[in-house]
Amino acid sequence: MTKTNPNAPVEVESKAKQAFVGLQMLFVAFGALVLVPLITGLDANTALLTAGVGTLLFQLCTGKQVPIFLASSFAFIAPIQYGVATWGIAVTMGGLACTGLVYFALSTLVKLRGAEALQKVFPPVVVGPVIIIIGMGLAPVAVDMALGKGSAYEYNDAVLVSMVTLLTTLSVAVFAKGIMKLIPIMFGITAGYVLCLFLGLINFQPVLDAPWFSLPNITTPEFKLEAILYLLPIAIAPAVEHVGGIMAISSVTGKDFLKKPGLHRTLLGDGVATTAASLLGGPPNTTYAEVTGAVMLTRNFNPNIMTWAAVWAIAISFCGKVGAFLSTIPTIVMGGIMMLVFGSIAVVGMSTLIRGKVDVTEARNLCIISVVMTFGIGGMFVNFGEISLKGISLCAVVAIILNLILPKAKDQVEIQE
Repeated sequence: MTKTNPNAPVEVESKAKQAFVGLQMLFVAFGALVLVPLITGLDANTALLTAGVGTLLFQLCTGKQVPIFLASSFAFIAPIQYGVATWGIAVTMGGLACTGLVYFALSTLVKLRGAEALQKVFPPVVVGPVIIIIGMGLAPVAVDMALGKGSAYEYNDAVLVSMVTLLTTLSVAVFAKGIMKLIPIMFGITAGYVLCLFLGLINFQPVLDAPWFSLPNITTPEFKLEAILYLLPIAIAPAVEHVGGIMAISSVTGKDFLKKPGLHRTLLGDGVATTAASLLGGPPNTTYAEVTGAVMLTRNFNPNIMTWAAVWAIAISFCGKVGAFLSTIPTIVMGGIMMLVFGSIAVVGMSTLIRGKVDVTEARNLCIISVVMTFGIGGMFVNFGEISLKGISLCAVVAIILNLILPKAKDQVEIQE
């Protein structure tokens, strides 16, 4: 009697089966994917299109070897909101397109100096607090949306809907099993949406008026130096997180993707996907942990499945009624989701410090973390003529500079040597 290995990959040979599994992978990513455009005011159909295009470009850069899906990055939510309010969508997209240069630079660094070079330039003491600021900076936005501030929703309705949405999301994330555990956002949005239906808070007229087939809204980017300098440093955190994403999928599949196709190629692919998405008017892309979890759960390691997920995303992006339906989701529902999602981003930053075994009481580390946290939460900004550096960008630049100029403790120097 032969024994089967439970960790062995599941071979999906049929094209029809691959297409179905690919749709399942897109379903896992769908909630988080459309969350970013719905929060930032971008077009959800465009985000679907750019997620599909970005994933295909990533596969092209990596020789179609890595079973991973790329879609909307949460790290850019606050910067996109600020950029759109300050310069408009076109200039914001131009700035976001340039963030791909960060990935290109890091890809070149890894190619020339090895993956260890990233650790020296962007150690946990730099990346950790910046990621925390990304999450904490969004906390007021989440609370305002959950309370219905600036909207037509009554306070009692807003709190009821947002809390039901939040509690549903929490419950699924903690108690659900299997594939359900990977899509808590979908369940939370569904629960909040159904409650809004009963409360009469949803207008279906946009869905009825929308055509079945329509082209996604493509934005022609414009380039402004101030916007580029503001957005460029923000890409550092998700770029470094990319390394963790590639390590995770390597662990799941049992293949070292850091070596083949190589971290330099995966970084390049992520950068190309991010630039392409922004040039089309969509949010920057990043590797999706939810999809990696689904890969681990289903044992489907075939990269062709992600190709199908990308094709499905592109196909759905041309359905006008999908975008119209997503636009009917009340902001108070999104507020309930955001209170968990944005807090989770901050936790990722904390875990980065913990995994890196950063001694926060050591004078050098304490100075870096303290200054970054104060600048970020306090809203510090620095003006250079007509150019202003603020928010996450300022925090990232300050963290990098302090890490380079402050002398390391003797024990840290000995460990590195």
